[in-house]
Amino acid sequence: MSTVRRRLVTSVAGLAMVTSAGVGLSGAAAAGADTTSGWEVGAPLAAVNDPVAADGCPMESPKGKSLFFASVRGPGGDNDIWMATRPSREADFGEPVILPAPVNSDAADFCPTPLRGGSLLFVSTRGGTDAYGTVSCGLGDIYVTHRNWRTGTWAEPRNLGCAPNGPNGAGMEYGPSLVHTRAGTLLYFSSGDAVGAGTQDIYVSRLGYDQRFHAPTAVAELNVAGYDDFMPNVSRDGREIVFASSRPGGFGGSDIYTSTRRCAGAKWRDPVNLGSSVNTEAGESRPSLSGDGERLYFGRSGDIFVSQRAHG
Repeated sequence: MSTVRRRLVTSVAGLAMVTSAGVGLSGAAAAGADTTSGWEVGAPLAAVNDPVAADGCPMESPKGKSLFFASVRGPGGDNDIWMATRPSREADFGEPVILPAPVNSDAADFCPTPLRGGSLLFVSTRGGTDAYGTVSCGLGDIYVTHRNWRTGTWAEPRNLGCAPNGPNGAGMEYGPSLVHTRAGTLLYFSSGDAVGAGTQDIYVSRLGYDQRFHAPTAVAELNVAGYDDFMPNVSRDGREIVFASSRPGGFGGSDIYTSTRRCAGAKWRDPVNLGSSVNTEAGESRPSLSGDGERLYFGRSGDIFVSQRAHG
């Protein structure tokens, strides 16, 4: 396995790099971090987590009946995309299954983001030229594919394009999050060196009338220079965002932060640490909100956790 591939496995599903890279305060030293996050204490998804292999990058489907995630439990030991299903949002998820080719490949495939209508965004290091003629832009790019519900097959993934004619840069992209708002269709993601280098920043790219994404711009109010701000996820109404960050003042490793805004076209308010109900010394990453905003999924130490929004 190449050095780049090994770093991806540990930083995406295993989270070893994310945990060790943080420079935040730990334990009692983090007492200054916010502990009234509005979320209940996170619990591991026992039915989904593998007892040995590392899992991460969880995201619920728009209707809440499927959970997509990345895992190294497959035969190649690299990141692959898996899916667990359930009959209703109130039920437990069943046994996960690995998605077939062409979604998964011999390279690392991770950060799955299910969309309405059967489409799936994800990140891959597969490189080369895709079926639409787009050459790989960098270490890992954002791709899109679509499931045919009649046949159950997936279309050949399409690279979203290289900046300035798309969102993908020369480094590594993580955590795509697509939201339709009155301000337009916006794609949030993070980009930079692999997680752990302190260069990941959050960006946004707008979908144009030609159905291609514009050159990305950094979301300055969410980023802290010299630290990783990565794997963002935006609520359905575009007014709430959650993301992971290695900025100082947290509980250790990387923590999950949130920010809100008045409307989709406004700037984000100062990010707030989600506190001890979600964050620990172990380090957390790739948070995602359910479609109804009631559940927060995230990764910690190679397992997937879920927290319920607190009411009252």
